[in-house]
Amino acid sequence: MDRREFTASLVAGGCAGMCVDLTLFPLDTIKTRLQSQQGFYKAGGFRGIYAGVPSAAIGSFPNAAAFFVTYESTKSLFTGYSATNLAPITHMLAASLGEIVACLIRVPTEVVKQRTQANPSLNTYRVLLNTLQEEGFRGLYRGYGSTVLRETQRRLCRTRTLLPKLDKCFMYTFCTVSSR
Repeated sequence: MDRREFTASLVAGGCAGMCVDLTLFPLDTIKTRLQSQQGFYKAGGFRGIYAGVPSAAIGSFPNAAAFFVTYESTKSLFTGYSATNLAPITHMLAASLGEIVACLIRVPTEVVKQRTQANPSLNTYRVLLNTLQEEGFRGLYRGYGSTVLRETQRRLCRTRTLLPKLDKCFMYTFCTVSSR
């Protein structure tokens, strides 16, 4: 991957991720509050619908940029295999590695964002400090493993729909069964 491709992946991926995350943020807040133990209205209801948006905004660009840079870099390492039967596996490997790297950024921002959404009386900075004081650095990565598994599976299934040849691959059964 040359410098121009790297920059394009970095900027395009970051901008795309930020647009999606900020556009869908209010829906994410509503979902988080509906799932809150304290109930939707006690968690803030429709008030403060953008509570936690600084965390999402800060993490969104680097998260998506990290995914796309890793994805494109991994694909470029395997360029010799793109014309063979291994092309689908190359895309799957690239997507999986992209998700693993992106989750290193996504999970801490998601932890802070969700805790802020569930308790809008606290700001993003206060939630970050509380998490670090009470749980340490590991608290920011709570759920990392399950998030990687979930996101990798989703990415593989999306890759499958984009690559018809993937039907012949071993992941076909996995994606079909798990999406029902």
